Amino acid sequence: MGDVVQTRRKRPVLRVLALLVLLLLVSVGIQRFVPPPATFLMVTRTIEGEGLSYRWRSLDDISPRLVEAVIASEDSTFCAHRGFDIKAIEKALKANARAEKRGGTRIRGGSTISQQTAKNVFLWPGRDWIRKGLEAGYTVLIETLWGKRRVMEVYLNVAEWAPGVYGAEAASRHWFGKSAADLSAREAARLAAILPSPRRYNASSPGPYVRRRASRVQAAMGTVRSDGLAACVLG
Repeated sequence: MGDVVQTRRKRPVLRVLALLVLLLLVSVGIQRFVPPPATFLMVTRTIEGEGLSYRWRSLDDISPRLVEAVIASEDSTFCAHRGFDIKAIEKALKANARAEKRGGTRIRGGSTISQQTAKNVFLWPGRDWIRKGLEAGYTVLIETLWGKRRVMEVYLNVAEWAPGVYGAEAASRHWFGKSAADLSAREAARLAAILPSPRRYNASSPGPYVRRRASRVQAAMGTVRSDGLAACVLG
C-alpha cells in the first residue's frame, strides 16, 4: 500500500519534469528556424542604458571570411567536435591552475563556438556551476537539433562586438560602415580579434595588440580554407 501511495505522489513531479523537458525541446527546436529573441545580455545591457543595435542576417548574407576568421580565432576544431573540445578544456584548466598558484586569477576559457552560442542564446552571464551545467545541456541540444551551419549562423548574429552592438551586421556597420556581406578578410580578422574583449578593443582603429592578433587570425584563415576547417559551414 505504501509503495502505491509513493508512486502516486511521484507522478505529478514526473509529469512536471516531462513537461519542462518537452518545452525545452520545443524552444530549442523552434529556434532552429526562427531568429532567437533578445538575449539576457542584450536585455541587461539595454536596461543599463547602452542601447541596442541588433540586426539579424542569414548566413548567406554574411561574408564567408568572417566564418573563417571566427573559426581561426575561437574554435579551430568547430567542424570536428560535437560541441566540446576536450583538449582545449584540459589546456584551459591547466593554465588556470598555474595562474592560481602564482596568486593570479583564472585567465583562460576552453569554450567552443557551440558552447558560447548556447550560453549567449539561452542563459544569463556568469560563471557559476549551475549555469555551466545548463550550458553543457543546451550545447548538446543545439548540436543535435540545429547542426553546425545553424549554430554558426546564430553565433554570428548574437555575439557582442561593442557596447550595445550585437551580431555581424550591426558590428560591420558600427566599425566599418558596411554590410557584413561585404567584409574583407582583413576586416573579418579584426572583428574576430576583438571578440574576447569587445567592450575594450576597437576594430576600426586598432591598437598594437589587436593589430598583431588580427594579423595572426588572418594568417590562420588561410589554413582554415586550405584544410577545409570551415567545410561544415561553407562546404
